[in-house]
Amino acid sequence: MEENNARTTAEPAKKGNVSALLPIGVFLVFYLGLGILFEYGMGIPMGFYNIPVVVIFLVALLVACVQNRKLLFDEKLTIMGRGMGDKTIVTMVLIFMVAGIFVGTVGRDSAESVAYLLLSVVPVQFAVAVLFVVSCFVSLSMGTSVGTITLITPIAVAVSAASGFDLPLCVASVMGGAMFGDNLSFISDTTIAACQGQGCQMKDKFRENFKIALPAALVSLVIILVLSFGADLGDSVTHEYDLIQLIPYLIVLMGGIVGVNVFVVLLLGILSGSIIMVATGATAATDLLANMGSGAAGMFETTMVALLVSAICALIREHGGFVALLNGIKSLFKSKKGGQLGMGLLVGAMDIATANNTVAIVISNPIAADMAKTYGISKRKTASLLDTFSCVFQGILPYGAQMLVAISAATELGFAVSAFQIIPFLFYPFLLLLSSLVFIFLIPEKKR
Repeated sequence: MEENNARTTAEPAKKGNVSALLPIGVFLVFYLGLGILFEYGMGIPMGFYNIPVVVIFLVALLVACVQNRKLLFDEKLTIMGRGMGDKTIVTMVLIFMVAGIFVGTVGRDSAESVAYLLLSVVPVQFAVAVLFVVSCFVSLSMGTSVGTITLITPIAVAVSAASGFDLPLCVASVMGGAMFGDNLSFISDTTIAACQGQGCQMKDKFRENFKIALPAALVSLVIILVLSFGADLGDSVTHEYDLIQLIPYLIVLMGGIVGVNVFVVLLLGILSGSIIMVATGATAATDLLANMGSGAAGMFETTMVALLVSAICALIREHGGFVALLNGIKSLFKSKKGGQLGMGLLVGAMDIATANNTVAIVISNPIAADMAKTYGISKRKTASLLDTFSCVFQGILPYGAQMLVAISAATELGFAVSAFQIIPFLFYPFLLLLSSLVFIFLIPEKKR
């Protein structure tokens, strides 16, 4: 009955304009085309990430401005201004800035302490499982999968060299755990983009995501343990560690879970982090403000992408592009469950094209919001789907930042490993996809 009535909330049928979607096509062609050329044609390391995504979005915006000649340019500026000035976009930008200041204040080196603490007390046969669990925790606390992989992959290499575990298994375990945290963290770019884009509370999206992500993480852990018991093991890994710098991360994590306002939580994290970093001598008092500024500056590209995409989407919507796209999706997916799968495939396609899950969510947000109204899908469920499916695809892309950073970190330490050696051991992203499909098609969403 629910599926048969899924379209009762749909907007009145309108005539769409497929040509209005041209700016998205221009962006995808330029970004994906140049990325493939740089990475595989010219052999430039991190080729996709040498492309200035802001510049490509400006080109797409120019195309959007040239279209729809019925409107004067000043009228288009007004439409773009409304898009960029939307409450959700402004809130998103402010959260990006405050989250950047938090990361700049507390740094990321303390995350290594968690790994070395557990590796020092846990038997060596559980070392790979420790890497997975630590990566889950660190990414959940820090809100960045790339940052987690950068920090923990050298430890994974050390574990492999000392214990005898296969390097691809160790690296893949770090990547899987990093994607778990990236999907759930309250200060992750993807969480902020999905929640603000759909207008839902982060705690509601977290609860929706957690029940999907936890089974995938637990099964991944079991598989890792099963593989670990068959390994021919050597020595364990030992290193000094200091855990006091994790306190600000824990404050942010626990405050977000209990539902404290995200700005309040981040400000508490910044305050406690400032005190701890100065008191422990980790940061000089004179360097603290500079670190905050560097953290905020690190969010520049993400912020500009959010603003430019909102302007482009405002023009596309005005020109009838979203109506055309939504009508096409409705012709393929008739039910509410089909609509949820359509959302997942939409953001997945954007992620494959952009190799950036945050950008994929920002692009998909307005389209997904229209789909949510059409199919009667809650805001929290929509945000959860966007974040989850984007992390699934991002976690297995051979040319994604996560994969390239992991390979680069291993290579710098003198250990060669390829993406296609790692992918078969990426249990978590594949199981997250399976768990998502189970919750879409077999487990009905609870009404709240």
